[in-house]
Amino acid sequence: MAWVLSNTATSATTPEHKDQLPNPFELQDSQIRHKVYLTHVNDDKEFDRDILFTLVSNTVNSTSAQLSAATTSVTSLKPDFPTLKRLSCQMITTRGTPECAHQTALRILQQLSGFSWDAKALIAVAGFSLEYGEFWRLDRVQAADQFGNSLKQLNQVQISRRVPADMIDLVTVLGEVLSYINLWAKWSAMDYDTEAVHSLQAAMQEIPLVVYWTIASTVASIGNLVGISEHKLSAYKERLEFIFKKLQFHLENCRVEIGRIQDYHIRFNIRYPKIKDVVELLDILIIPGSDNGTSIPKIFEGGVLIKNGIEVFKQKYVMLFFSSLDSIGDEILLLNSINNGLQENPGEEIKGFKKGDFKILWIPIVDDWKSKREQFTNLKEKIKFYLVEYFEELPGYDIIMDKFKYEGLPIVSVVNPQGQIMNENALQIIFEWGIDAFPFRRSDVYDLNKKWKWFWNLLEQTDDNAKRLGKDNTSYAFIYGGNDSSWVQNFKIAIGKIEKHVINNVDINIEPYQLGESNPDNVPSFWIGLDGKKKNKGCKDKVDCEIQEVVRTLLCLKQDPSGWVVLSRGRNLKILGHAEPMYQTVLDFEKWKNKVLEKETFDVAFKEYYDVVKEKYASLPYDHTSSVLATITCPNPLCGRVMEVTSINYRCCHGSANSCNL
Repeated sequence: MAWVLSNTATSATTPEHKDQLPNPFELQDSQIRHKVYLTHVNDDKEFDRDILFTLVSNTVNSTSAQLSAATTSVTSLKPDFPTLKRLSCQMITTRGTPECAHQTALRILQQLSGFSWDAKALIAVAGFSLEYGEFWRLDRVQAADQFGNSLKQLNQVQISRRVPADMIDLVTVLGEVLSYINLWAKWSAMDYDTEAVHSLQAAMQEIPLVVYWTIASTVASIGNLVGISEHKLSAYKERLEFIFKKLQFHLENCRVEIGRIQDYHIRFNIRYPKIKDVVELLDILIIPGSDNGTSIPKIFEGGVLIKNGIEVFKQKYVMLFFSSLDSIGDEILLLNSINNGLQENPGEEIKGFKKGDFKILWIPIVDDWKSKREQFTNLKEKIKFYLVEYFEELPGYDIIMDKFKYEGLPIVSVVNPQGQIMNENALQIIFEWGIDAFPFRRSDVYDLNKKWKWFWNLLEQTDDNAKRLGKDNTSYAFIYGGNDSSWVQNFKIAIGKIEKHVINNVDINIEPYQLGESNPDNVPSFWIGLDGKKKNKGCKDKVDCEIQEVVRTLLCLKQDPSGWVVLSRGRNLKILGHAEPMYQTVLDFEKWKNKVLEKETFDVAFKEYYDVVKEKYASLPYDHTSSVLATITCPNPLCGRVMEVTSINYRCCHGSANSCNL
């Protein structure tokens, strides 16, 4: 029988025709992929995927314990037995050369052109399994089974036919390959977005090659099994494994990407709507699932590890700082300053909120941590508030994009203890108003704008040049004036020396503005307008009271014989000060400039030094010798003579009702 088949196979292909056939081991992958893809017309033919996969898997795994535990009862099967048997016979009658195995593999692919890619591989291996499975069934016939032993001997099992080790190794690989092709087919059928599961598309590039080498390997194996060929099966196994590893790589990436989609679905659609507190929100955003295989993120504060992790934020308002690692130096300085402000007098209650209940947490957003760890470490050393250390992609990244509207630029989202977002992005108002924006809701900006809008409107109505001031929230404006031209000139020179100053690579942008410099008539217009803001009646509300306090302070400063100064950050007035202590603070800039980094912002460092200077000026004695109308006699009864007046000490009434209340 084998001899007849051998001769038939020999007559099927002449030596001249053989020389024209390509050797698949000498072809490039791209050449094989092209030839294979030409055979694929459509994939609408039906087949019993699950049943056939189970049956074939049990057959090719017959030498191992990897058999399906499920019992399968089949009354009909697509494709039917004649189809599978024809494929099996076609493989058997193939000559024992790589060229002929290549030709048969392409012919089988042509015959299966209407099936899906996974069906092509599965059906071909099913055809091989008819012979392979029959061999192992007969091999296991018990000695007492006379009928079985007769068939076994007719098939010459273990007489002249054996399954060599290289065939068992190749069939084992075929079983693994079928499992992954089947997995690919299931995932492909789920219509995942290729942007979310892009590795599925990459896997598709390898599928035609994997299917081809699967079929070619079955053709070579069945010829060796029947005994009409002596293919070098190790070569087929090597080539199949090479392509299979590529497919494995892409599908393992698919597994991660699909797992991420499923994890996101659970976090976004199931867990997020049921959030009870801010700790649960943080768990959703940064804590990976137990089956993720990655470590739990660490929480640090000022470089110190927080042992209880995200539990430290329980019943707290959390300012979530989302950003990349690039160009965030200004944001870090600003938030360090806010952190200092929150820690100063933490029990202070403003608008029903205590400063001590607010915490800042940096959650860095990084696509690839491989080259970013050193940069993160450098930033970590500068940060005084809380931060997350986690060198993996955040499990809640998509939620941060969807719910917090993070798009790559730094944002600060304020979340209440119940895990609800109070403000999607408070960074702009923090830059503009600093700690004065507490508790950093959008509604708080309205009060702040109302508090200072009148001042800027008045200044701009007085002088169009003032419109340029305060447009940049990170710049500082010194607005000054006075009756003493010498002091005004000295202050102008002193300010000019610190403009555009750089302190340890931190730019300090200063905008000086002298009221009335371009037009002296602007000076009385400003003060008349300011006087018109003064009210004798009670305040309408808290903001109106604050405005009236500022108006009284400015009118008081007007009385300083030398001059006055207003320091603003952006359009937020920070300091209203007297001429001499403000001038002296500017003059002593070199003495306190390093405090700018320590205090995180220029205005905080400036005010700290100004307050010290102001106290010194307040306590200076003013000696003045002159004649005095009233006379005082010596209180000593033994003397009784009129006392001589040599000097009089004057002290300003700071703190009294007539003071400027600075």
